[in-house]
Amino acid sequence: MKLEQSFEVQAPIDAVWEALIDLERVAPCLPGATITGHDEDGTYHGEFKVKLGPTTAAYRGTVKIEQADAASHRATMKAKGTDKRGQGGANATIVNTLSSGGGGTTRVEAVTDFTITGRLARFGRGGMIEDISNRLMRDFSSCLQSRIGAAEPAPSGEQVATGEAAPEEVAAADPPPMAAGVQPPDPPAPVAPPVPAPATPPPAAGAKPISGFSLIFGALLDRIKRLFGRGRR
Repeated sequence: MKLEQSFEVQAPIDAVWEALIDLERVAPCLPGATITGHDEDGTYHGEFKVKLGPTTAAYRGTVKIEQADAASHRATMKAKGTDKRGQGGANATIVNTLSSGGGGTTRVEAVTDFTITGRLARFGRGGMIEDISNRLMRDFSSCLQSRIGAAEPAPSGEQVATGEAAPEEVAAADPPPMAAGVQPPDPPAPVAPPVPAPATPPPAAGAKPISGFSLIFGALLDRIKRLFGRGRR
């Protein structure tokens, strides 16, 4: 099966490119996905969980950027995964091509060629997999937009706007002159800073499984909206 999708991000092309080729950075934007580690050759290991009613289907797999051409902003990724219970899996080749749009936007063209087996294959009936993928793509693009926006450097503080001296500059200024015959006070004795207690790192938490039923329901709503849209023409 082959899917051709596209979305736009309100950010410069170089910023979007750097984000898309950083798999650990963009993995949280895909609901249910978690990066668990990577090899020296650039292969990333991860998990993808889909909740289907009372049960959760968990898939373990790998993804690797096979080619990344920064000049043309084109990247090819290979992904594969298998059900932990041995009930099917999926293989995919994703080609992302970026182009600059108007108003500082970046357009991402994604072409995915994949095969699925097992429980996931039921989503491929009647074009349902395409509707679900489009819905996931919208969520992914919104998440990517927010992450790129959060990573942009904040403007310099009010010191530049108001002309106030920085704290370091005030500390480095010459002290005021002492009156004649007045001895300067003794400097305070140095106080050792308190030794902070070792922080206990929080336990690593996996991604929350994505609900398969919510995806199907959302895809059905999208289909209904399209049908009503055609009927009004």
